[in-house]
Amino acid sequence: MSIKGKRVAFLGAGNMGEALIKGLTQAGLVPAGSITASDPRSEHLAEIARRYGIRAVADNAELVKSADVIILAVKPQIMGAVLKEVSSAVDEGKLLISIAAGVATKKLREQLGRPVRLIRVMPNTPALVLEGVTAIARAEGLEPGDLEAAQELFAAVGKVVVLEEGAMDAVTGLSGSGPAYVAMTIEALADGGVKMGLDRAIAMTLAAQTVLGSARLLLDTGVHPGQLKDMVSSPGGTTIAGIAALEDGGLRRAFIQAVERATLRSRELGAS
Repeated sequence: MSIKGKRVAFLGAGNMGEALIKGLTQAGLVPAGSITASDPRSEHLAEIARRYGIRAVADNAELVKSADVIILAVKPQIMGAVLKEVSSAVDEGKLLISIAAGVATKKLREQLGRPVRLIRVMPNTPALVLEGVTAIARAEGLEPGDLEAAQELFAAVGKVVVLEEGAMDAVTGLSGSGPAYVAMTIEALADGGVKMGLDRAIAMTLAAQTVLGSARLLLDTGVHPGQLKDMVSSPGGTTIAGIAALEDGGLRRAFIQAVERATLRSRELGAS
């Protein structure tokens, strides 16, 4: 199954929902006229509809009834209530894709109370600039082509990986929460530049572009991060002096612990 020619509905039009709407329309995968969305914030929904030319729908059950593919893009805390609201409109002809962090497909099926074609995914916020990464979990009860349709949809906003659902909490801890870690890193680098006399705006540009360029270099060349580090580090030079300071501050340990704690929190949310 291809996403092309399908009617796509978004239950929730927050940051991630908007990112996907933007990606689908810009890539030409799904025309704006085939996309509908709902959101509890009526003014926000009206703005999204105006910006992308999609149709705003106030009734969630009506939204689901008229769609082929439904993106479940509401907060995990209200997912159960929303699924009960739309359950009667869901049938086996519809493909549901959940982007709710920490909510397992088993729990979603229980909340719907019926057999469904359901895929769980974990995108991240760089999808807003079409540079996201999305993990898609393999699932049972799908029709041939369903997984490929999900891959096609999320490829419109970045890279896609496919893995087992048991790994999704770790994905949440790494790439789901990762943009916040990277943002803090960029801010800290810029602060360092300001401390040493750089203008704030210039320091922020230097820091952000350095992170972007380094990531692109790693992705495009396939070089190991350690090799990139060594390429920049001269004997007795400035970079190795800075690296020593980072090691003193426990940078690696802090990042590892951040991913670990976010993963454990994702598991807690899924169990609640």
